[in-house]
Amino acid sequence: MVWLAVRWFAWIFIYVAAIGFAAGSGRSAPETSDRRSSSFASGPAIVLYLAAAKLFFHLLTANRYGISGDELYYLACAGHLAWGYVDQPPLIALLVWFARHVLGDSLLGLRLLPAIAGATLVWLTGRITREVGGGRFAQALAALAVAVVPAYMILQHWMRMNAFEPIIWTACAWCVVRAINSGQPRYWLGFGALAGVGMENKYSVAFFVLSVLIGLAATPERRLLTSRWLWAGGLAGFLIFLPNLIWLFRHHFPFLELMHNVHTYGGVTWFVDLLAFIQDQAIVLNPALLPLWVGGLAWLLFGRGGTHYRGLALAYLVMLAVFTVLGGKDYYLAPAYPMLLAAGAVSFERATRDRRAWSRSAYVALTVGAGALAALLSAPILPVDTYVRMTRPAGATQGGEFDADPLPLYFSDEFGWEDMTREVARVYNSLPPDQRFRTAILAKDYSEAGAIDFFGPKYGLPKAICPHQNYWLWGPRNYSGDMIIMLGSDFNESYFRSVEIVGHVDGRYSRRDEHFDIFLCRGLKWPLPEVWPKMKHWS
Repeated sequence: MVWLAVRWFAWIFIYVAAIGFAAGSGRSAPETSDRRSSSFASGPAIVLYLAAAKLFFHLLTANRYGISGDELYYLACAGHLAWGYVDQPPLIALLVWFARHVLGDSLLGLRLLPAIAGATLVWLTGRITREVGGGRFAQALAALAVAVVPAYMILQHWMRMNAFEPIIWTACAWCVVRAINSGQPRYWLGFGALAGVGMENKYSVAFFVLSVLIGLAATPERRLLTSRWLWAGGLAGFLIFLPNLIWLFRHHFPFLELMHNVHTYGGVTWFVDLLAFIQDQAIVLNPALLPLWVGGLAWLLFGRGGTHYRGLALAYLVMLAVFTVLGGKDYYLAPAYPMLLAAGAVSFERATRDRRAWSRSAYVALTVGAGALAALLSAPILPVDTYVRMTRPAGATQGGEFDADPLPLYFSDEFGWEDMTREVARVYNSLPPDQRFRTAILAKDYSEAGAIDFFGPKYGLPKAICPHQNYWLWGPRNYSGDMIIMLGSDFNESYFRSVEIVGHVDGRYSRRDEHFDIFLCRGLKWPLPEVWPKMKHWS
């Protein structure tokens, strides 16, 4: 498999470098270059080739390791379809329901839609590059850059909300660019509809929408904000979002309570936070791409031909400030970068049009090489033992939340779930038959509960109960608390008449917080339905 991975990247490197060299040798104006190219060598065609390579890459690695904890939770949510959940809007559960019922339970079936989302993002980036004036080379470079971003390789490997977020933001940005170029504000209708779909996927799109409006209001393009089409788009987005809004209202906006629990403030000055956040952006975006997206930001703000779209650059700066103040995670801003990479590619193409064409080939080769290295670290290409041996000397195994993990958190989260379920099943099936039906399996978090629900039927296990996130809303089912198999222990032993350790979970590559004892607890001193409201754990 290692040699297979090497052959993939060697083929992609040679192919794309050849494209970059051919594109870099052209010295005509961007639009003229596209017209003179054959349809198979045009900018849009090259973008499609790169999109297809991106799709192929994700499909080849889809079932390389295992299922992630979040995917297990979304599978559980797909079994309880609703217009909302404690920690997310309803779209991800609907997509998982579709994948499971149409494509099956395999990892390839579950991850096909995220892979398509990744390929679509490459294509959309090429479209927006062309729209802001990019020729064949700029379109190819922007599409290549998006294809090798480590954050996208990770997020579009899983069936998660983050896989679909970038295509929604980028499509909204394309609507803004089209409205500016054409002078036709009807594109606000598409912008609003996309934003409404985005709100059903992940609420963070609201930051993007508000930032774009602020950015445009600060530029001459504010004229677009006076059109009735803006209100039509706002209404379209509101109507699409309305079912989830009603659910949130009926459940007292649990997402706000969750966010209050998650975010903490203080400890570091805002300026230090900002510098750290920008440094994180350079890492998750691929350090080799730093000149491209920073150059794109500068071109949108000050460059000749880019200032028409300055509102998008200002929107990025607003979001950068907001996410820094709110203590956002490093990937929160990741969906905003395709538009900056597109702008950077146009700026680079224009700067090297008539001279220094060799720099195009050099930068394409650098991007591909850095992308191949990033893929080895960010995608499940290597056998896990090889990955650990390869990265341990460099200290790269100390990523994620838990420093002792042998793998980064995004990989360790794919290991150990079925082994955990098998150990729970051993404990459960060792009980006398007359005790099993009244024995609850209580998980600490939604990943553990999702694993029991997904793998459990194969081992004869009932559905789990859990006080974490939406599992708390689903309640304790019909269990009284007389007998509970507890995964780890958040309870004081005084809560039960007896508590004994009956098993242990200790996966070799699983997350360290998923190494715990299994307890058999008998005789909860209060009825479980009465204790349940106090067990709520939203974080």
